[in-house]
Amino acid sequence: MKKISLFLSSAVLLFSIGAGTASANGTLEGSVSNLLGTPYQWGGTSKDTGFDCSGFILNVFNQFGIELPRTSKYQASIGEKVAKADLRPGDLVFFNIDGKGISHAGFYVGDGKFAHSASNKGVSISNLSDSYYAKRYVTARRATTEDAYAHMISYPSTAE
Repeated sequence: MKKISLFLSSAVLLFSIGAGTASANGTLEGSVSNLLGTPYQWGGTSKDTGFDCSGFILNVFNQFGIELPRTSKYQASIGEKVAKADLRPGDLVFFNIDGKGISHAGFYVGDGKFAHSASNKGVSISNLSDSYYAKRYVTARRATTEDAYAHMISYPSTAE
């Protein structure tokens, strides 16, 4: 019984710690705003070291308790395929930048825009309709459940 109680106490503590780290305002939008301008770093997964594209996605989604594969290639293989016209904030978008298949990723933030970590700009927001990205767009995937989506969009703020 002590082990179960200790486990539950630890789980509650971990959840409450994680809840406070989602972002300044606790939403997907807030998480992105908090990371804008973070430099690009190949293999990077944190604000301190910088991000590559899939590391940026991992970091943001982890703030909401959503686990994803590490690389954009594997991220593109999960969830359900989504038509470009049906994108909603949090859907993953994938591009063929190097001509060898999926080589860049970001996530849709609404209004035809996506957040990503670009090698020339770091964490930034771009338009899907920009000719560079429009020509290289491959697919989109919905990697969240409805509950996780609601959590990302309307997560109650715990930070002031």
